[in-house]
Amino acid sequence: MDSDAHGTARGTDWDAVVVGAGLGGLTAAAYLAAAGKRVLVLEQFSIVGGNSHVFRRRRAYEFDVGVHYLGDCAPGGVIPSILSGVGLGDRVDFLEMDQDGFDQIRVPGVSVDMPAGWEAYRRRLTQAMPEEAAGLNAFVDVCSALGEEQRAALFEAHAWAPQDIAARTATIRQWGRRTLDDLFRHCGLSSRARTVLAAQAPNYGLTPKQATVARHTSVTDHYLRGAYYPAGGGQVLSAGLVEVIEAHGGQVRTRSRVARILVEDRKVVGVHLDGGEVITADLVVSNADYPRTVLELVGPEHFQKSVVTRTAGAKMGMPWLVLYLGLDTDLRDRPNANLWWYDTDDIDGYFDRVSGGETGDVPFLFCSFASLKDPHNRELCPPGHANLQVMTLCPPDYAWWGVTDGPADGGDYRRNPTYLRRKQELTEATLDAAEKALGPLRPHLTHIEAATPLTHERYTLSTGGTPFGMAEWGGTARPGTATAVRGLHVVGASTQAGNGIAGVMLGGIGCAADILGEPLLAAARAGTVYGDPDLLPERPEGWDPREVCRGGARRTTTPRPFRLPSPGLAGARE
Repeated sequence: MDSDAHGTARGTDWDAVVVGAGLGGLTAAAYLAAAGKRVLVLEQFSIVGGNSHVFRRRRAYEFDVGVHYLGDCAPGGVIPSILSGVGLGDRVDFLEMDQDGFDQIRVPGVSVDMPAGWEAYRRRLTQAMPEEAAGLNAFVDVCSALGEEQRAALFEAHAWAPQDIAARTATIRQWGRRTLDDLFRHCGLSSRARTVLAAQAPNYGLTPKQATVARHTSVTDHYLRGAYYPAGGGQVLSAGLVEVIEAHGGQVRTRSRVARILVEDRKVVGVHLDGGEVITADLVVSNADYPRTVLELVGPEHFQKSVVTRTAGAKMGMPWLVLYLGLDTDLRDRPNANLWWYDTDDIDGYFDRVSGGETGDVPFLFCSFASLKDPHNRELCPPGHANLQVMTLCPPDYAWWGVTDGPADGGDYRRNPTYLRRKQELTEATLDAAEKALGPLRPHLTHIEAATPLTHERYTLSTGGTPFGMAEWGGTARPGTATAVRGLHVVGASTQAGNGIAGVMLGGIGCAADILGEPLLAAARAGTVYGDPDLLPERPEGWDPREVCRGGARRTTTPRPFRLPSPGLAGARE
């Protein structure tokens, strides 16, 4: 370390600095470290992982923030390939959900249990709505063809000759950038059919009028290749990537908020931390929220006017209200499946109402049953209990919640009376809906707490408290990972690879591939392992992924005892 003329500490030992440690940033960092670069990861929160983070309550319950299920996790799938490429192929186990019906879609008058495979999905749809078979078949024809083209492009595009690309992406070129609403209209589908087909749209936080056919298809195709849950919860994904980074000479620092990404002459030169420390580097990867990266961390003066205009006017994806619940019954009579429950057959009207701030009865729920997906994980809940999350979309505007500034900008909301009232009212309405969907829950509750968009923003600094990034970016495709500032790259939920666990990890490996000039994903899927897996540490009995994710400087080896919960309810994830 040395000091500059102003007396601030300067670090000069890093080839690359990664700002933010969600799975996009950690994936990029792991591949850069495995390639021999000295990588420093800086995370403002106390635990890395972003939306793969888990939190614990009362030494009895552990809740996943964002990993509810994953698709395409058989050998050769996207996420296993990314992990295998840095030596983690045998360090994460993926548990199968019910492949004959991993998503239960319930719309008034229609029930569809979504199976693995496009053809099985087609049969379920046409059996449930035979009067719309022609439109449903047309829809599946487009989406299944587009899904195959997108997957081939992920793994094989580097090998295609230019003249082959047009022939092999015909459906992408015809439908990829058109909206899901356009495809619904083309297929002549009813409001009810639209609701069934777009039931999982909250997986990507966009309405049918916002989502492109490519975006919808990429998510649907991902899960139709099989639905899974990582044994041990989402934190195991980020912990493995931390192990790779540290084993190859990198460092992961938590509670290290970056105040500014430093640019001189349109070239990145380092970062400035909140506490005054300056770290120099010729390569910076920002996994921070994209609007904050452009408008705050770097500054609009360093970007093209068109980029600044689109970013300042961007609309964000819809946010969630999440209830984290513990029950004194194990729910073992339920299938190992998520529930997508609608009390309306008009998904377009529902999105319009909630985005406009209309509340009252809750007409939509996503229910995820972690203790059914990972039944041998004693961290999730005590024996005989259940761990589940009940989620619904909610109004995104600060004003609806009674605040003017979000927590990322220093806004104080946790004692705001309007916020507390809105939160309580929406919690009760969501519980009412959950009892319609699942039966009596309140008599069995042993733990309940609610997280709002302001909660999410507090922990991740995401604009609007959404995990989905930008929904609209000036009518153009989302940004790629490279920028006009030399040495500055971006990853995360707002970039072209998309949101969700697979989307941000794809963005991370794609960013590293651009930097290193290698087709990393295709190579990893073919069996190439970067770095030295023998450097990865042993995992002792009681290995705790949360401790790994604190970063080396804050890590402890103190074991966490497991205790049964005391009587009564507790918790408020503010």
